[in-house]
Amino acid sequence: MTTTHELGHLIGGYCGGAKLTDFDLAPWRLPYSFHHPDPYPLLTLWSGPLIGIALPALLAGFIRRHWAVFVADFCLLANGCYLALAWLTEDPLLDTARLMDAGAHPFSIVVFCVLAIGIGYARFRRDCVRLFQTQRDDLAKS
Repeated sequence: MTTTHELGHLIGGYCGGAKLTDFDLAPWRLPYSFHHPDPYPLLTLWSGPLIGIALPALLAGFIRRHWAVFVADFCLLANGCYLALAWLTEDPLLDTARLMDAGAHPFSIVVFCVLAIGIGYARFRRDCVRLFQTQRDDLAKS
């Protein structure tokens, strides 16, 4: 989730003409990217959660395996939770504070969080039930 989210920021920054000053995508640390100057910070910032949802969903549609859908649905839920929790922490380095500083209306963030968390939770829960039901059925057969 964090890798596709951060790739979204990198793609958004590139598309908006931002200059990448520093980044880290190492999976054993929290990925980050910094752009300066960034002529379209809203594009760079919104690209993280949007591509962080879209890329896994597209890959899941292409791969057509249950595990890929499981990962895509987790990414949907996690991106919504991340923006919601980042709002609560008020950490100026996290995306929600940076989105608001760049001019995003708080209502747009609320709508994103409600939709991503609501849909993501329902889908991820269904995936978990399906996974555990399959495992339980396999154990019953043996």
